Amino acid sequence: MTLIRQEDFIQSIADALQYISYYHPLDFIQALNVAYQKEESPAAKDAMAQILINSRLCAEGHRPICQDTGIVTVFLKVGMDVQWASQLSITDMVNQGVRQAYSHPDNVLRASILKDPAGKRINTQDNTPAVVHMELVLGDKVEVEIAAKGGGSEAKSKFVMLNPSDSIVNWVLKTVPTMGAGWCPPGILGIGIGGTAEKAMLLAKEACMESIDIQDLIAKGPTNALEELRLELYEKVNALGIGAQGLGGLTTVLDIKIKDYPTHAANKPVAIIPNCAATRHTHFVLDGSGPAEFTPPRLEDWPSITWEAGATARRVNLDTVTPAEVATWQLGETLLLSGTMLTGRDAAHKRLADMIARGESLPVDFTNKFIYYVGPVDPVRDEVVGPAGPTTATRMDKFTEAMLAETGLIGMIGKSERGQVAIDAIKKHQAVYLMAVGGAAYLVSKAIRKSKIVAFEDLGMEAIHEFVVEDMPVTVAVDVQGQSIHQIAPKIWQSKIGKIPVTLG
Repeated sequence: MTLIRQEDFIQSIADALQYISYYHPLDFIQALNVAYQKEESPAAKDAMAQILINSRLCAEGHRPICQDTGIVTVFLKVGMDVQWASQLSITDMVNQGVRQAYSHPDNVLRASILKDPAGKRINTQDNTPAVVHMELVLGDKVEVEIAAKGGGSEAKSKFVMLNPSDSIVNWVLKTVPTMGAGWCPPGILGIGIGGTAEKAMLLAKEACMESIDIQDLIAKGPTNALEELRLELYEKVNALGIGAQGLGGLTTVLDIKIKDYPTHAANKPVAIIPNCAATRHTHFVLDGSGPAEFTPPRLEDWPSITWEAGATARRVNLDTVTPAEVATWQLGETLLLSGTMLTGRDAAHKRLADMIARGESLPVDFTNKFIYYVGPVDPVRDEVVGPAGPTTATRMDKFTEAMLAETGLIGMIGKSERGQVAIDAIKKHQAVYLMAVGGAAYLVSKAIRKSKIVAFEDLGMEAIHEFVVEDMPVTVAVDVQGQSIHQIAPKIWQSKIGKIPVTLG
């Protein structure tokens, strides 16, 4: 009989969440470095360099890899011979560990969880509750798999109930392009097959937590149907040419992980859940001897990579930029932004849109300004702001026409592609959309020299900030003609790779 103490369990949860907030799994670093070395697309290679440099900076500084520090997901296998010395339930202990981790004074993590999700959507302030799955198993230990899952990648989860004769490969190849780049590729696709609808989704989430080993599988060859399916999907998904951050390139996925379960004869449930470039998960076992211990990787395990904007990068003064200057920017061009920008994401945009509809004056002046879609982490120590990478821009698409038509805004900064409704508005108003690299949040924060809240302070991390930046790197992703790099570049690279037919029209 093993005795698990309340304080040991809570401390283990808290320590694990702090650990994964700033340490990438070593297998991810190694796989991304391999992809970086072989990448032929300059834009994708540049994005991967920023992700790798950001990863090392986070390991050194013990600060979050991504500003979205995730919703906590825990899979517990509890041995039936385990006894608990606790006054709290297991779920309550998990949540107490989350509170401790997310409020750690040396590395405050962003609270992103909202209660009353269909109503007032009020931040719980401590990132609880976690999503906990428990299974009673034989044995006298507690096995824990824990992840901090970003909202951008979770939003791209897909499910289908195929007919038994339908092709899983065809559905995946049709579905992945519809996911866009909001899940911050390159990453891992977790796929669940079988069971029932909810079981397939759980299988896909569990698959995301497995180690990257596709190159080993390629080397030794498949031994069963699932391994054959992994290899086929790995080759064909990468042949889609989506590439890092959706900029077109050779590597979209670092691995395909699949878990399956027996299913009804009439059904073939299939789920996809992507893990992004800020993949955060770890595994530990409690045996009653005390809290879990986490061994940090060595800094030597990170590749030695430097990043430079290049001689052709254009420096932009955001305090003097004009619509005429914006009109000269070329699709795919690298810009280095300096000066003042405003921030805002979902809740702020909704509030601004409601004020515009009511004819009310706005709390800030957007004339000839850029808005950065971000919800930063709170600063610690001498930081101006915590990690502040971009959030998925498509969520702001429905607000784009009103913002461009009514506020004097001339540009937006975010991650991933824009939908057609936003592209049409950008073209109509001769504005521009710039893309920053998702998964490089700490690196981006290094370019922010000043930060203050200027509106909607009650929204917490979704308040409107004023940032003063210096040489913040971005890519022109939608120009004033309405050309989108995310629509054009993947088709070009899919054609270059040449394994999947594509129409470039």
